[in-house]
Amino acid sequence: MAMNTDNNKNRKVAAEISASLLVVNLRGMVNTRRPVRKTLEQLKLLKRFNATIVPDNEMYRGMLLSAKEHLAWCELDSKTAESLLSKRAESSNGKKITENDLRESGFSNFADLAAALASGKVSLGAELGFRQFFRLGPPKGGFKRSIRRQFGEGGILGPNKELSNIVEKMV
Repeated sequence: MAMNTDNNKNRKVAAEISASLLVVNLRGMVNTRRPVRKTLEQLKLLKRFNATIVPDNEMYRGMLLSAKEHLAWCELDSKTAESLLSKRAESSNGKKITENDLRESGFSNFADLAAALASGKVSLGAELGFRQFFRLGPPKGGFKRSIRRQFGEGGILGPNKELSNIVEKMV
């Protein structure tokens, strides 16, 4: 019984210091099963090469695992977040985000917002007025691994430690 309470305490501590995850749709929506399509819609990843930033918690982990045939994800670092924000972030009306938009939302530059996103203190969307997804292109130089297999099987999909490098090529 004491062991169970220790596990619950560890889970609560992990939830409090949770970071954010970078999630990329690599397969698109063609011929997807209905539950997977619903998950991709909830994550706002309706097209191929769209990316989003989600909190790292059990609910989102379950969503990612249910759509792992289409998605790749990794922990978000501030360097990747800054490049995504400065080059690919859009306001809710579809225009590119400028320094003035950042000041209106309470951040002095892209680095401050990137650090807040990576630590999980703030999220894109309603509170900032930004789109919840980023439109990326195919990676320069192509994929070095298969986009039809999981990372552990020699592919890219699922939890992927190298996704930050791939996203840098896609920005």
